Amino acid sequence: MASVPHDPGAAVKISTTGAPGRTAPWWRDAVIYQVYIRSFADGNGDGVGDIAGIRSRLPYLQWLGVDAIWINPWYKSPMADHGYDVADFREIDPLFGTVAEAEQLIEEAHRRGIRVIPDIVPNHTSDQHAWFRAALAAGPGSPERQRYVFRAGRGPEGAEPPNDWVSCFGGPAWTRLPDGEWYLHLFAPEQPDLNWEHPEVRAEFESILRFWFSRGVDGFRIDVAHGLVKHPELPDLPPRPEVAAEGPRQHLDHPHWDRDEVHDIYRAWRRVADEFPGDRSFVAEAWADTPERLAAYVRRDGLHTAFNFDFLMSSWDAKDLRAVIDDSLAMLGAVGAPATWVLSNHDVVRHPSRYGRKVVKRWTANETYRPEGPLDRELGTRRARAAALLMLALPGGAYVYQGEELGLPEVEDLPEAVLQDPVWERSGHTDRGRDGCRVPIPWSGRSAPYGFSPEGTRAEPWLPQPALWADLGVAVQTGDESSTLELYRAALRLRREHPALGDGVLTWLDTPAGVLAFGRDPGFVCVVNLSAEAYRLPDDASVLLADGPVENGLLAPDHTAWLAV
Repeated sequence: MASVPHDPGAAVKISTTGAPGRTAPWWRDAVIYQVYIRSFADGNGDGVGDIAGIRSRLPYLQWLGVDAIWINPWYKSPMADHGYDVADFREIDPLFGTVAEAEQLIEEAHRRGIRVIPDIVPNHTSDQHAWFRAALAAGPGSPERQRYVFRAGRGPEGAEPPNDWVSCFGGPAWTRLPDGEWYLHLFAPEQPDLNWEHPEVRAEFESILRFWFSRGVDGFRIDVAHGLVKHPELPDLPPRPEVAAEGPRQHLDHPHWDRDEVHDIYRAWRRVADEFPGDRSFVAEAWADTPERLAAYVRRDGLHTAFNFDFLMSSWDAKDLRAVIDDSLAMLGAVGAPATWVLSNHDVVRHPSRYGRKVVKRWTANETYRPEGPLDRELGTRRARAAALLMLALPGGAYVYQGEELGLPEVEDLPEAVLQDPVWERSGHTDRGRDGCRVPIPWSGRSAPYGFSPEGTRAEPWLPQPALWADLGVAVQTGDESSTLELYRAALRLRREHPALGDGVLTWLDTPAGVLAFGRDPGFVCVVNLSAEAYRLPDDASVLLADGPVENGLLAPDHTAWLAV
């Protein structure tokens, strides 16, 4: 593997009883870097990222200035959904390494001041999990089947699914077995849903949490946290209400998403986390209809934080962004929880490509993002840089998806023959899925694999990398003050050093339409120009950081500046 040009030198060991100098839990304002393990760094040369690759890049992550890493599933898996189909939660898949290597990674990351948060996938298991294999072997009516959601079908001879639920990956959410029963899978058929009314399911996951907490992990990201609990009668889906363009959003009483009973599970998980020292924490991937529903996940006796998908799905519009920020801070603040902000992840189109269209519309969790019109990469990159400075100036924590700091766009032209996301097949080749945001990231060199794999590796990366990666790698951008990488690094450094940033509050300042500006005490102002005209910055302010030149005191459209006042 190509050498990393950054090593900050002396390690900064994490205390398991809290970081030195902190007056609040670390998770309230942490910047967490998402590692999609398959695509971050390949340590053994097989074309797939692994734990050895992550360990080799810890100096880079320390140099960049992140507080923690979130690692997508690394558990033993048949990889029907790239690790989100877990066969054994207490084993690392051989593709990625071993439990011993995971323990080494945790220890080495802690010495560098970086916390480690793996994924946990509680809604379903793999169909190769020992429990599900036992359920298939035991047959209808058996205790083994009670751990999952098995039902008889409807219609003559039970030939129709038990209800009309649909899979998130396309097609029906039920698969029939040769013995006539159907089992539920809200995702792929290889991902049968667990029955969270069963006490063994609840006890097993609490045991899994303790297994990894005892090995030093600092928390978990909870996949599909709004799932798990289903309506006991498994009714058909209610009609989808029409979404009004204006006015408050309404909560839909859904039979399998965001049901109130799920919070009992997370209160129990919170008690498990509190058994261990060092502010262990959870972050929920919870898609909720309203900010109030999201806030319910992070009440004082529940989970610690939740992803803010409203911010991610906002349009490039000052009014829309301000409304999302206000609603998020108000609802989360009411339950004492910090906001978290995120622009991209492994499930959505990278934000430089979302923002690089003439019209950037708000989209919702109930629809697939469809890009409208040709991509203007320069426009998308400019807006993405401006959005990053906005995100990192807001109160609370933030998530950075690997490669975001390099300005990577979505790879929209992957050949159909290489697509691997189950969404592609399940949708009948109408939805290309999420592979475009999961392409292995570039580190160095002018040709593939761009430092992703060791030099001399014959295996190609698991997804092909585009030629434009040659100009976006870490080595290329390092030391170039105009690069996106150096912008992120400077922003993260200032975020740590400036007393106004991190957790806290903001105060909106008066600005013309299309411009957002807010102050944070002491002495900090963030200005985002989303209008079509240059905006004059206050004469009595000095620029701490901007994502582009500020000439004659004018902030150009689609730019952000941090000011000292």
